[in-house]
Amino acid sequence: TDKLVSMGARIILCDPHRAIIVGGGRLVGAEISSPDIRAGMALLLAALCAKGESSIHNIHQIDRGYERIEERLNRLGARIVRERDE
Repeated sequence: TDKLVSMGARIILCDPHRAIIVGGGRLVGAEISSPDIRAGMALLLAALCAKGESSIHNIHQIDRGYERIEERLNRLGARIVRERDE
């Protein structure tokens, strides 16, 4: 949740099994790291909705579950560029 909050999401954790998300706010681009497959995909989708540019590190986590995801999403109109680590 902290990564989504850094992008502008308003999330209230009530307990380990419940969260309240206050909608209507605008997400903004951020530099974030993917902790695992599911969270990484959630962050990728949030980044696509965000205003501005986002950079997602540790993308091998996303790759483990979604083969060539950037190609598939780009065909749907996304603008995803995969960059090599230096």
